[in-house]
Amino acid sequence: MSSASPTPLPHALDAERVEFEGRAGRLSYYVAGDGEPLLLIHSINAAGSAYEVKPIFDYYRSSRRVYVLDLPGYGFSDRSDRDYTVQLFTDALHDMIGRIDHPTGIDALALSLSSEFLARAASEAPRRFRSLSFITPTGFTAGSEKLREPAGSTREMAWLYNILTLPLWRQGLYRLLVRPGVIRYFLKRTNGSSDYDAGLAAYDDITTHQPDAEHAPYAFLSGKLFSKDIRTIYESLEMPVWLPHATRGDFKDFRGADWMRERSNWTVEPITGGALPHFETPDTFFPAADRFFESISKTLAQ
Repeated sequence: MSSASPTPLPHALDAERVEFEGRAGRLSYYVAGDGEPLLLIHSINAAGSAYEVKPIFDYYRSSRRVYVLDLPGYGFSDRSDRDYTVQLFTDALHDMIGRIDHPTGIDALALSLSSEFLARAASEAPRRFRSLSFITPTGFTAGSEKLREPAGSTREMAWLYNILTLPLWRQGLYRLLVRPGVIRYFLKRTNGSSDYDAGLAAYDDITTHQPDAEHAPYAFLSGKLFSKDIRTIYESLEMPVWLPHATRGDFKDFRGADWMRERSNWTVEPITGGALPHFETPDTFFPAADRFFESISKTLAQ
């Protein structure tokens, strides 16, 4: 998105930032700490950023080697006007995991819609993953058992994408969508209360006003990044999976998650509050995360 003088994008995290070229183009990631690798993946929305996983990064950097990827179209990764697809985001994860290249596999954690990309990457290369964590993921609402359509099918509304991206109003419409009041409205809806993180809101204001910031969000808004085969993908996963999810706000519907309770490799854990429990209820979230990771380590040690 063009701007007369956009505020330069600061680092979302206090850490080394690295850039490299992969199948998904130029990608940027943050890295800090030593120990077993943990990859964190922010969500997809109009204001997605690495800041969304900041509390998790800060918590684990003292005991693990923690990586946070800027997904295509976000942060310091390539934001150019190109075709933003499920495959592009999945390829970005394969690029990043290849960069880490840990012999026993990695633990990876994703937020919201990005959980679908992580699940797909794990289904395509299961030996590269030790465990998966999905925080308030998509694909588990009432009726999600129908998401077994042909591989690669999405909820894309091509007509909507074409309307959103008309040159006449593409940038102006996006500027309306990312006004500070609108960003805070959606943070409130996501959290289910007005007690959202002020630092996250402030970073959203800056990252959404970078050049070309509108391209990936328009793919998101048109349904292009939501998979219709995701139930099949989720059910194919055999590694340990932890699913903490919201009980309040716009993303509390997990009525389609009952099937997982019968799978020994899935741990479903409602955490009272909104969709970002690592911000809102760290005293609950981090002990639960620690228990999950410790259970994996104990199993592997046996």
